[in-house]
Amino acid sequence: MNDFFRFDTDEERRALLIRARKVALSAIRKYDLEWDNIQFIQLSDTITYKIETSTDNNYLLRIHSDRLSREEIRSELLLLQALNKSKDLKVPEGMANCDGIYVLDIETETGYRRPYITMMRWIEGEKAAGEFTDSQAYNMGVLMSRLHEAAKDFNPPSDFVRPTWGVESFKREMAKLERYYERFLSEEGWKLYQDAAEKVVSQLTTMHPSEHNYGLIHADLHTGNMVFEDNQPYPIDFGRCGYGYYLYDMAGTILELWPKHRWMLVQGYESIRKLETDYIRDLECFFVMFMIENTCHHSSDPRETTSLIDEQKYAQAYIREYLNGNPFLFEVIEPVNVD
Repeated sequence: MNDFFRFDTDEERRALLIRARKVALSAIRKYDLEWDNIQFIQLSDTITYKIETSTDNNYLLRIHSDRLSREEIRSELLLLQALNKSKDLKVPEGMANCDGIYVLDIETETGYRRPYITMMRWIEGEKAAGEFTDSQAYNMGVLMSRLHEAAKDFNPPSDFVRPTWGVESFKREMAKLERYYERFLSEEGWKLYQDAAEKVVSQLTTMHPSEHNYGLIHADLHTGNMVFEDNQPYPIDFGRCGYGYYLYDMAGTILELWPKHRWMLVQGYESIRKLETDYIRDLECFFVMFMIENTCHHSSDPRETTSLIDEQKYAQAYIREYLNGNPFLFEVIEPVNVD
């Protein structure tokens, strides 16, 4: 039986999207929705569609990849239900179908595994365009701290299953990168990545999780996973949520910000939750960890190779500062020449 998500070649990708649209149309009929339009959004760890209606409510249909079990997907929905109970948060929330089921599996072409489907309430807002304002950066920090506070109050049931982001997950990502690094890294560049990964793992093993610094996190809160309405950010796409350090969550966001706005984000976060006095050293570790994981994630896709090559003058500049023990989080780091 073949995985539903099979797209190693362009031809397989086209076939997958045809297969997925048929599944999506079959899935919609199982919900009590008067819909007007289905719009493909993207193919990533899930295949997503916007379901538009004639009412004020739109929806997000997700076809999940084979890497997640039904229990893991259901656990994500349980967390989102809990987060939505907070008066300070608005996050996506799963919808039950006509039979009261939240995680469906839908018949597909012969020879492929039936994929899992979820339907989510759409979070209105716009993706940020251009450079962020100071208030947007500050508000992103406030949002993140509220997420962490609300997640702390969630009491997971015994069958709650979500991944853990730490040493073992990072080692798995590095093992993937080892298979593909030659597409965009020289041997010297690969050695830098290996040295940085070794230092990251060494630092992670000295950290001690506590109620204050560790818990359930979004784990993929880059700026593309936020929408803005009236200057307020709202988080979307919790598909990677799991257990990890709160600073790891923060690193995923500040990776895309200028140093000034990294500082504004920290100020917003600390307006609700105070960080430990020596947080910068650990945050820089998670910054490099998250940056390397992003590279690992895209390394197997040949369509991303050109972009990965272009990014190396910045990525390797940060890695060199990290390996040399130089503070870099709130500094403008100049790109380096890369062979």
